[in-house]
Amino acid sequence: MIGKRLSAATSTQTEVPAVTAGPKHVAIIMDGNGRWAQKKGKIRTFGHKAGVESVRSVVRFARQNGIESLTLFAFSSENWKRPEEEVSVLMDLFNLVLNKEAKRLHKNGVRLQVIGDVEAFDTKLVDKIRKAEEMTKDNKDLVLNIAANYGGRWDIVNAAKQLAEQVKCGNVNVSDIDEAAFNAHISTANLPELDLLIRTGGEHRISNFLLWQCAYAELYFTDVLWPDFNEDVFQLAVDDFNVRQRRFGLTGEQVVTADG
Repeated sequence: MIGKRLSAATSTQTEVPAVTAGPKHVAIIMDGNGRWAQKKGKIRTFGHKAGVESVRSVVRFARQNGIESLTLFAFSSENWKRPEEEVSVLMDLFNLVLNKEAKRLHKNGVRLQVIGDVEAFDTKLVDKIRKAEEMTKDNKDLVLNIAANYGGRWDIVNAAKQLAEQVKCGNVNVSDIDEAAFNAHISTANLPELDLLIRTGGEHRISNFLLWQCAYAELYFTDVLWPDFNEDVFQLAVDDFNVRQRRFGLTGEQVVTADG
């Protein structure tokens, strides 16, 4: 079976869209690179390199299908625990992609953003990230978010720290803090609400990714390993999303009435 689905349970949204007109913000957990390589008798890092072509494919699909924002989970805050050689290859690959792909993204109207605690990377890599972000900052066709050294819990704690600092400085009253105020300090605050989260590789969990943002996202799990994820598989996920009834806490009858 190509994909399975599961809807998240709680929401921060109050408005119900009249019609599901395709996802505006899609996130992908790119899983299965190592297993893909091992099935071919290769070392795990071979799969990470092969997965770059799938990144190009999903960016192309997003641009061509009206997706406004695409968020890719490239390196989690837990990935530092992987073998040193694999982490080193991932860092080298990140450098290579920034060197090769930033200009291509810019040429195609893609704005690049990196979300996560990037200051943990070496200064040369951070400098490349900032230059790529600056070069592409005015592009409008698609926002490509690369989550690097990112964790959903880190994102929430970071937002809480920023609000706490504002309260300490007397700029915000505790009574004024609500979901909207908190959301303004989350790393994806400038993006549309997350509509669809895809995970490749056959696992059925979200692995500390976009925890706040996933509150009412639709979840789609596929057994396809990341290097084999292409535009056809992406279309299957979008087609599945498009036939779902998104209720946002209402009953099905209420949604039907609103649609009518």
